[in-house]
Amino acid sequence: MSSAGFILAINTFVAAAFALAFLVVAYFDRARSAAYWFALTYASGMLYLTLEFVIAAFPSGQLAQVLVFASFLGSLVIFNIGLANKYSVEIPWRRITAVIIASLAIGYAIQILPRTSVSRSFLYQMPYFAMQMIGAGIVFAAKKRKMLDSLLGGLLIASALQFLTKPLLAELLGGNGAVAREYHTTVYALASQSLGTIFALSIALVTLMAMVSDLLSEAARESERDALSGLLNRRGFERRAEAVLHDLQRKHQTCSVVLCDLDNFKLINDTCGHAAGDRTIKAFAKIISEADTVKHLSGRMGGDEFAVALPGAGLFTARLFAEGARTALSEQVIAGVPGHIRCTASFGVAEFEHGETVEELMGRADAALYEAKRRGRNQVRAAGPHLLDSSVEEPRSALG
Repeated sequence: MSSAGFILAINTFVAAAFALAFLVVAYFDRARSAAYWFALTYASGMLYLTLEFVIAAFPSGQLAQVLVFASFLGSLVIFNIGLANKYSVEIPWRRITAVIIASLAIGYAIQILPRTSVSRSFLYQMPYFAMQMIGAGIVFAAKKRKMLDSLLGGLLIASALQFLTKPLLAELLGGNGAVAREYHTTVYALASQSLGTIFALSIALVTLMAMVSDLLSEAARESERDALSGLLNRRGFERRAEAVLHDLQRKHQTCSVVLCDLDNFKLINDTCGHAAGDRTIKAFAKIISEADTVKHLSGRMGGDEFAVALPGAGLFTARLFAEGARTALSEQVIAGVPGHIRCTASFGVAEFEHGETVEELMGRADAALYEAKRRGRNQVRAAGPHLLDSSVEEPRSALG
């Protein structure tokens, strides 16, 4: 077996390993199809590598070249479909179709050129170059990219360019063989397969790492999300609020926190059932998460207690937010909750004071919430003695 043939054999097993690896990722990432497309890419790549390996067995060199060319170009098309799925970018079918049509025309035109011709070799590599540039375009068209994604896009551009260097490489190394079956015995074949292996492995590894990174990020997000309300759970809220507060301190901006507690929520559960209680939780979560205000964090701290962080908002703005949520809930009709039972909530508001921690800020908001509960529920109270008496109060509901 020639050195080039040995590399092809190794690459076939490597392609099989990557196909299996992406299938494993697909198993854990069933919501998206990108991993399946990547697995299909490397399964198709195995076909290409097998054809390259047995090319000497073909009686017709032209037929062998056509099959090898089509299988590799097909793998690149499948890979680009996978990229479009991963990055939520529309599949550029027009460009892909244009490259395929151009490939057919090129395949026909180069038949009249000598196999050792630089022009023929350059035209042969052009569709590969174009298809990988399309892949890079898909990556860089993504709205959100991490460092690994940008690295992948750069590798795709570098890999595309290496196809254009192959005609020169063949010329420098004595050609690619007078006929297709002589390809494996050339120095060019060894150099070309080695160069291709470096880029193929790099692209596969970075793609796999990017997919695994997405899985881990999704798992982290899910671990910080409350399943019933869809809001952040206590861990997620406190972690993100701390990061926001640190950033605002650096920018010398303020932040306010609103703690909310559903009034006599236990009575709803006991009287109307847990399903009605769950609907109440969901309804209130929708109110505070979809409020028309600046970008904010909303979390369910446990049971019927909620928290909202309002970056850049002072105490007055935070009170307006709380009053709006209080009014919206008191007017909300909850399925399964009788009309004589009024769903209300109490609110405690606190504005960040220089030097305090998230725990201290939330502690002051919690003290204001306790004051709202003590004074009759269904009202907003703000931390700070000069603001306690300015809060809006309503008569206690049927729950109170």
